[in-house]
Amino acid sequence: MSRKPVPAQSGERSRAEVTFDRPELLPQLFGEYDTNLVALENRLGVYITARGNRVQVEGTAENVALARDVLNGLHTRLLQGHDVDPGMVDAVIALASQPVLDGIISTERAGIPPIMIRTRKKTIVPRTIAQTHYMRDLIANDVIFALGPAGTGKTYLAVAQAVSQLITGSVQRLILSRPAVEAGEKLGFLPGDMKEKVDPYLRPLYDALHDCLPAEQVERRIASGEIEIAPIAFMRGRTLADAFIILDEAQNTTPMQMKMFLTRFGEGSRMVVCGDPKQVDIPGGVAASGLADAVARLEGIERIAVSRFSVADVVRHPIVGRIVEAYEGSDA
Repeated sequence: MSRKPVPAQSGERSRAEVTFDRPELLPQLFGEYDTNLVALENRLGVYITARGNRVQVEGTAENVALARDVLNGLHTRLLQGHDVDPGMVDAVIALASQPVLDGIISTERAGIPPIMIRTRKKTIVPRTIAQTHYMRDLIANDVIFALGPAGTGKTYLAVAQAVSQLITGSVQRLILSRPAVEAGEKLGFLPGDMKEKVDPYLRPLYDALHDCLPAEQVERRIASGEIEIAPIAFMRGRTLADAFIILDEAQNTTPMQMKMFLTRFGEGSRMVVCGDPKQVDIPGGVAASGLADAVARLEGIERIAVSRFSVADVVRHPIVGRIVEAYEGSDA
């Protein structure tokens, strides 16, 4: 493999060689047409050459060390049976510049598994620092508020944790809810029965479920009542015990709706409230949002956690992070 060298950056030049003892994993590590290595070069300003099972990295001492850690970290994930896709590469590169990378990657090399969520279809590991803290909060606390822009994994990780606890029997039911609020456009009168009318609003929750469970299990568990997906209005008057309860798009609730939802909490339950405080679609805007009101009232109470995400935590296609930043500013 040989490519045009990446322009040199200021700083002392260095070179390091990494040797991998499982050559059959290298095609996945390098990516199709070496796309993963190209991403490393572009993001870290290094020059990479690969011959056989040896990879040589050249650049500033700091960036060479980061590139070496990323390659070793990705290789470790492959050894543990995880996929390495462009999203994972971008996430590990982002983690590489943060001090906890060594904790995450080195413990894996030492044989200590990182925090993870196991579902029927996949094993999910954190891709950002914020996701690491969030996944720990999902285990340790009773009520978790997850705040941040789209694409940071707030709802996806909550659904994955809920599915994992349903599979293991930690909870008996999984209840997913969100407000049925039009996002700036008038949809008019939707045809069909009540389920058909509200399903379009709840589709993102179905998508997350199908990513964690086989389709036939999703349908069977919905039919049996183990999984319930409903608008927030359907929660009124209920007490939800032995359940994992998720409220998505919570920024579009009013303070009274939020109070009603939070007080549905019953014995043996866990509740996750997800939302982006900057994308409020209800009349009155941010000032009328029940999410901001609830966080202001409840943050700091024992066993209630608040996990905050930023643009840097977007784990969808990299262009999503750039779009969010363009709309909300680099300090979002």
